[in-house]
Amino acid sequence: MTDRNDSAAPGPDVRRELYRTMVLIRSFEEAILADYHADKKPAWDIGAGLIPGEMHLSAGQEPVAAGVCAHLRADDAVTATHRPHHFALAHGVDIDRMAAEIYGRETGLGRGRGGHMHLFDPATHFSCSGIIAEGYPPALGQAFAFKHRGGDGVAVAVTGEGAANQGAFHESLNLAALWQLPVVFVVEDNDWGISVPRSASTAVPDNSVRAAAYGMPGIRVEENAVEGVYSAAGEAVERARFGGGPTLIEVHTLRLWGHFEGDAQGYRPELADVPGRDPIPAYEASLRADGVLDEDEISRIRTEAAARVERAVQFAKDSPHPDPAQAREYVFAGAS
Repeated sequence: MTDRNDSAAPGPDVRRELYRTMVLIRSFEEAILADYHADKKPAWDIGAGLIPGEMHLSAGQEPVAAGVCAHLRADDAVTATHRPHHFALAHGVDIDRMAAEIYGRETGLGRGRGGHMHLFDPATHFSCSGIIAEGYPPALGQAFAFKHRGGDGVAVAVTGEGAANQGAFHESLNLAALWQLPVVFVVEDNDWGISVPRSASTAVPDNSVRAAAYGMPGIRVEENAVEGVYSAAGEAVERARFGGGPTLIEVHTLRLWGHFEGDAQGYRPELADVPGRDPIPAYEASLRADGVLDEDEISRIRTEAAARVERAVQFAKDSPHPDPAQAREYVFAGAS
């Protein structure tokens, strides 16, 4: 295991872009949060409102997506988890069509049929799933295709620390190492597998040590540090792109809100301390102290992000719902 907590900082332009990406993600999540909760009370009805169904938001985990995706191209592949919005936005998935999909509209990425846990964008090779660790095997398929076509594409497979105990996780690491596939495995360790702490489910202190069993580098990034993620991911993506094989990166991140919206989180003894660990104000303070951003630039970045999110949400709300008469279309392979 290599500890990257003290990674060298990227340059000022990259640091600004990392911050801009994190702010856009948070702005999007806050807008979804507001509309999701607006019409589900006083009696909680998960099936009611503008955005029916479950909702898993990624507030607090922005550093992982921003730091990893800063090194990716649109023709690289990302498979994300049931908590996917941060990686989708950081990888360049169209924010309008993504919002429309979350709101269940015909203009969405999946014509409003998939919802927020099933976002698919062929233009950026992005996909996600509600099944735990499901994204790892498809990422191997992407990486296998990249390698055998003779290109230099890279696949990134993301999962949570709880999913690192699934068979798909271990099988994928083994096969990626055996075939030396251009894939980067990313584990988001937010301390909680739903309501189960990592200490009650995992025999090792962190999942980066498991990389050694499969003959690949294992890196642990502490303190939700976006620049540490950026540095570690840069090495891993370069290694994969130039034939060096896979890498496993685990980031100790933070789930700022509940596992799902409506989760009371009574199982979290540290809940009172969580707001103070928010990575965005912390990074903003660091950039301000280093003279990378001033108050005017910070205000402009936040205003631009809020405006872009507002346009995306309005696009979604203005878009039509799917026609119930087409309920059986676009469901099975080969359907029109």
